[in-house]
Amino acid sequence: LPLLSGSRSSKTFKPKKNIPEGSHQYELLKHAEATLGSGNLRQAVMLPEGEDLNEWIAVNTVDFFNQINMLYGTITEFCSESSCPVMSAGPRYEYHWADGTNIKKPIKCSAPKYIDYLMTWVQDQLDDETLFPSKIGVPFPKNFMSVAKTILKRLFRVYAHIYHQHFDSVMRLQEEAHLNTSFKHFIFFVQ
Repeated sequence: LPLLSGSRSSKTFKPKKNIPEGSHQYELLKHAEATLGSGNLRQAVMLPEGEDLNEWIAVNTVDFFNQINMLYGTITEFCSESSCPVMSAGPRYEYHWADGTNIKKPIKCSAPKYIDYLMTWVQDQLDDETLFPSKIGVPFPKNFMSVAKTILKRLFRVYAHIYHQHFDSVMRLQEEAHLNTSFKHFIFFVQ
């Protein structure tokens, strides 16, 4: 996948958010991947014994961001200003973008534009050490749970859009098993 450079075109996508190897978060991610490998998704989302809930949520939020990034990256050529002039998941679910800082009043925009705004907004938060601390012993902010919930709620919209508007492309690319597993894992986690 091409990485995001100075200009933002709909064909570029966000770089993967890496969890530093050897860090405690990296160990948690490895634990999550090992449990996922067992095929038991309900087990895979459970907080490992003795672990910090915020750290577990942080590691998984980063992981879902990366998964959705990758899944959407495979279908960006089918999701354009003309094919998806509105960010939606069917006629009853239309999403308007607002980040609360640069765009306070929700704006109607195309799906690729919305998803670009969303992924940039998530990336900025994941990179913010005061929100997602990567160093051991640095506390999570008091509002961390609500920050994570908002990120996950908005990432859900990308799954919804892919399923509603692009599932035929996903099937042509033979990625439905990967998408379904990722989505099922996501749903079990947020529940």
